[in-house]
Amino acid sequence: MMDYDQMYRAVAWLAHKHGKIDWLESQNEFWLRQDAQLRTDFNITTGENSESINRFKTKSNMKAFYEEAGVPVARYHLTTDYEAGKAFIDEVGYPVVVKPDDGVGASATWKISDDKQLRDFYEQELPTQYIMEEFVPGYIVTFDGMTDQDGDIIFKTSHVFPEPVMDVVNNKDEFFYYSVREIPEDLDDMGTRVIKAFDIHGRFFHTEYFRLTEDKKGLGKEGDLVGLEVNMRPPGGFTTDMMNFANDIDVYRIYAEMAMYNTVSYETERPYFCAYIGRRDYVNHIHSEADIWNAYGDHICMHERMPVIIASAMGDDAWHAKFETEEEVWDFMRYCFESVD
Repeated sequence: MMDYDQMYRAVAWLAHKHGKIDWLESQNEFWLRQDAQLRTDFNITTGENSESINRFKTKSNMKAFYEEAGVPVARYHLTTDYEAGKAFIDEVGYPVVVKPDDGVGASATWKISDDKQLRDFYEQELPTQYIMEEFVPGYIVTFDGMTDQDGDIIFKTSHVFPEPVMDVVNNKDEFFYYSVREIPEDLDDMGTRVIKAFDIHGRFFHTEYFRLTEDKKGLGKEGDLVGLEVNMRPPGGFTTDMMNFANDIDVYRIYAEMAMYNTVSYETERPYFCAYIGRRDYVNHIHSEADIWNAYGDHICMHERMPVIIASAMGDDAWHAKFETEEEVWDFMRYCFESVD
């Protein structure tokens, strides 16, 4: 799939055998540009083309659409050299966060807190363009869902990430996040405006915000929302399964109905919170796998070993469980992570 000529020939063969291709989608961040190029070359008009895809493939381009929707975003600059970076930091102050401008999740992302770390950053041979942003004190909340072919939201939900994913990846920390039963009103309003600004049609979406844990000059007061970034594809890991567990629905069928008929036929009362627990193999946990099953078996929806390629971000041993209250979610987290010091 890395060879575009082979991909082009494969789609051409399918078109020759079956007729004009109506829909082409990978649902994977890595292939979004290739998807778009194939749509352009084969005149597939049901998705993003090679030009329109750029508005949500780079973090720097995303900010304009957040701002169009009236959402504050962190100040940034595209990295060039130490002097330019230092000038930016003189404006916003330490710490800053650096990450690939066209990247996925928290991969290759870290915090710079002083001049030495800044010089070390510029002494590296970076494989791609990086973006430097002012640090935003807060935790991540998401506005996730799906639009129909007319651009209207047909499913939406939200997830809370109490710990920075950047720290989880860099420190190999254990990982915990959960879906909520009710989307906060300010997030629902803001998230809807952002999706409209991006003018997304017939796609999953995963948009991220900081909920400020302290006042931040130029961005807002404690508790306010600040735009982070978007991914116009399903959330990573097993998050789509969490959507199903929490809502007693099948988002894969919803997507298929939308793609085929541009209609949906589902109902949900949002009956559950759904928690994800990613335990690390190196941690000496007090409670064994058997203990967790014995204590929470009626709530557990899935237990899997995470693929190596995403274990650095998601943990080695993955547990999903659903509960009616947020308090039960946190109790489950504490039980799973309790360890011998």
